[in-house]
Amino acid sequence: MQEDAPRPWRDTGDLPDPPWRAERRPSSRVPLTRQAIVDAALRVMDSEGVDRLSMRRLGEELGVGAASIYWHVRNKDELLQLVFERIMEEAELPPPDPSRWQEQLGEFAGQMRAIFSRHRDAARISLGRAPTGPVIAVFTEWLFSLLRPAGIPDQVIAYLGDLIGLYVGAFAFEESLRAGSPGLQDPPPGEFLDMVKDYLRSLPEDRFPHTRQAADFLFAGGRDDRYAFGIDLMIRGLKTFADQPPR
Repeated sequence: MQEDAPRPWRDTGDLPDPPWRAERRPSSRVPLTRQAIVDAALRVMDSEGVDRLSMRRLGEELGVGAASIYWHVRNKDELLQLVFERIMEEAELPPPDPSRWQEQLGEFAGQMRAIFSRHRDAARISLGRAPTGPVIAVFTEWLFSLLRPAGIPDQVIAYLGDLIGLYVGAFAFEESLRAGSPGLQDPPPGEFLDMVKDYLRSLPEDRFPHTRQAADFLFAGGRDDRYAFGIDLMIRGLKTFADQPPR
């Protein structure tokens, strides 16, 4: 039986590090690895939040001095970048099937939202960041293998990766804010939405006829419905690029 062809969207462990990453220098004093540091940082962030994550706190988690960590990671910003990419590696990308590109893209977007929900502050650190190491190569290869045979132009595919990341990150970040404890003086969410709808319906009809009529539509549906709508909107838009490439 012929062996399956290599599937680059599966693994990143054997890919080289980009040249801007700190060199992995061995230490005779502390048996640390970059992967162990990133895993420990993710544990701290999940349990205590990104604001509590520092080189000193990370050293406590690992039982080493903060100086030992700097042998493997330049600074906290690089650490957060590595943590973000470690989180993104949890995505399970199936072999791309261009005949099912719309379904697979929707499943991928749903999976990314679930990953962000599993990790505290993951959506927050995603804003302003994008995978820049081996992960970006894996995701890019998967997207092009999925969408290019479907007729989606290369530039559209390239922009799509950024767009999905922004949408998922922003949506998940907003969800994380809502998950926080409301203030003692704040009304329950349902009661507050009713207050907003009543306000919109009270506006002068001659100036805001559409807003008054749309009061229920503006707040209809749950988070899942709204998230699915945004992804569906992107997928439908992609279809038009296959039918009529941009100028």
